[in-house]
Amino acid sequence: MIQELVGALVAAGAVGLVGLAAAARVIKQYERGVVFRFGRLLGSPRAPGFTVIVPGVDRMHKVNMQIVTLPIPAQEGITRDNVTVRVDAVVYFKVVDAANALIQVEDYRFAVSQMAQTSLRSIIGKSDLDDLLSNREKLNQGLELMIDSPAIGWGVQIDRVEIKDVSLPDTMKRSMARQAEADRERRARIINADAELQASKKLAEAAGVMSEQPAALQLRLLQTVVAVAAEKNSTLVLPFPVELLRFLERAAPPDGAQGPDEGRSSPAPTAEEKATSTPSTAPKPLEKAAPSPADAAASAADRPVEQVPAPEAAPVPEPTALRSGPTADGSPSAQP
Repeated sequence: MIQELVGALVAAGAVGLVGLAAAARVIKQYERGVVFRFGRLLGSPRAPGFTVIVPGVDRMHKVNMQIVTLPIPAQEGITRDNVTVRVDAVVYFKVVDAANALIQVEDYRFAVSQMAQTSLRSIIGKSDLDDLLSNREKLNQGLELMIDSPAIGWGVQIDRVEIKDVSLPDTMKRSMARQAEADRERRARIINADAELQASKKLAEAAGVMSEQPAALQLRLLQTVVAVAAEKNSTLVLPFPVELLRFLERAAPPDGAQGPDEGRSSPAPTAEEKATSTPSTAPKPLEKAAPSPADAAASAADRPVEQVPAPEAAPVPEPTALRSGPTADGSPSAQP
């Protein structure tokens, strides 16, 4: 009798353990449990933790409450300005009502994906190409509103929608590249013209200052020479200032001045030499040309300037009467 009682208790305990194992459920923190009893919703969704259902009578479905990242396949469409583009995006959404997500829609993931694709094609047709490329924030907000409107009844909340990439045809890419290049060139020319204008104003002011002080121009010339010489060029072209030429012209001797050898007088010819001399038909030697400023500068650099003494006047012989007479050999002779 006792053995039969112990066997019955053991069997009842085993059945109870099996039933408890079948009725016990564990719901994770990011999940909610929706219980259906004989096909009807039983109360509100179960909270995370340990819960028990009636085996064979209740059926529980767990719904993930995390944010889901759903990529939208690339959609090809024609923009409002008749440009063919391919646009892909990504949708971030989460379930806020687990019961409606199971009851109102068959598969809320698939429903959100199809709604996102349809809304993306609609956005492409309503927008211009410039809006798709530069005004994406506004398009993202509009796309989010279009997807979120029907998803509210499904117990799903759209958290964020982002357009990832916009693919353009190759011809359109080349056209846009030429347009961007032309715009860059236009701005570069405007900047260069503005720089030339400002530089011309500053140069005009500098010219006004240098015109008041001519020495400033010479200092600027020397600075330019120093800057050019720093480049270690093989050839250096140095402009010759006009003021230096004028200085050399003032330092050169006058044209009528004679050298130290030219001032000395030769001895006066005698009467006999005057009588026997005949006029010569040989051409006179050319007079010595006056030295040029550059030669005068070179000579002035080589030797110091000397004061040339004025030549003394040679005594002029008094004219005497000539008397001719035969000599011993019969040739005429002139005697004073």
